[in-house]
Amino acid sequence: MSLFLGKIHYWLFNKIKWFEGIEDELLRLDSTFNVEELDKICGERTPDKPLEDIIDTSNIHGWLQSKIHSAEGRMAAWTREILSNDQDFILDMKKIYNKQGINAAKEAKVKFSIITAEDIFNSMNDYILDGMPCDRVNEVVSSNNEVVEWKKRVCVHKEIWENEGISVDVFYDLRSEWIKAFVSEMNSDYEYVKLDENLQSIRKKV
Repeated sequence: MSLFLGKIHYWLFNKIKWFEGIEDELLRLDSTFNVEELDKICGERTPDKPLEDIIDTSNIHGWLQSKIHSAEGRMAAWTREILSNDQDFILDMKKIYNKQGINAAKEAKVKFSIITAEDIFNSMNDYILDGMPCDRVNEVVSSNNEVVEWKKRVCVHKEIWENEGISVDVFYDLRSEWIKAFVSEMNSDYEYVKLDENLQSIRKKV
């Protein structure tokens, strides 16, 4: 692996930091969870420092991958703990994911004058965490200005979430809220549609 940081490494790092940002909001729902214990089990949160100051340059790929697993493991553990106290908290969690999707879209859309389905899809993938690029989680089936359809080739989340004692379906339900909000904020003429378990789309409203 190269000892030098490239654009893709900063891209992944920013995705990790955005994902970890949701944890701050979850803390407001349940502040009783033992954060120190979580650090021991899932790994500590990424320090609030520039990537070049904290990454292991002798193992760039491994370091980033470990941070992805840590961030998602923490999220799964928080989610399990919150819902074990009160299942109704799922509604509050959906609001958090919705808010984060809107915030991400507000940041992303400023660079466009006209926003198409392809723009929304590409921008979305600057934020959502789906493993490493080499995992090739999503495969685009069709793409044009009015609709992008993609299918999920593999699931890189199931093992992480189920290791924390919670169904990965909860993760996908929450992330769907994030994507719906992101798409709507990017361009309200478009919507996110889940066609089946593996096939999803961003399309212009009829």
